[in-house]
Amino acid sequence: MTAKPIDGQILLLTAAKASVPASSLPNLIEQAQRQLVANLEQYQRSAECVFEDDDRAVFLVELGHWDEIGSKLGFTDRETAAVRRAHTEQLERIGRRQERDDEFESALEIREVVCIGHTGASSQ
Repeated sequence: MTAKPIDGQILLLTAAKASVPASSLPNLIEQAQRQLVANLEQYQRSAECVFEDDDRAVFLVELGHWDEIGSKLGFTDRETAAVRRAHTEQLERIGRRQERDDEFESALEIREVVCIGHTGASSQ
């Protein structure tokens, strides 16, 4: 199993807001995580890392990035939106904890976020 980039509370919050069954969200996040980890070196070279800790690295990417990933993974529009929302909610939580919420809110107006769990993270 790969590391989980999204906190459990964020999954619950996202599931409550998403138009997908709550039971399917963890599997969608896991599928996306495998895709993101496979491209980690590319993110490290071409995307801005705005936060990193023992559990995850968080990158800002171009708008439409999640549509591309969702398409590659065969996700529906609703599934893609739910995964995108989970990653966005995770960044917003980090922003509140780091007192960087204004900075991240501004960044999200022009970019999307991907949270990539570290494969050695204890959240496995």
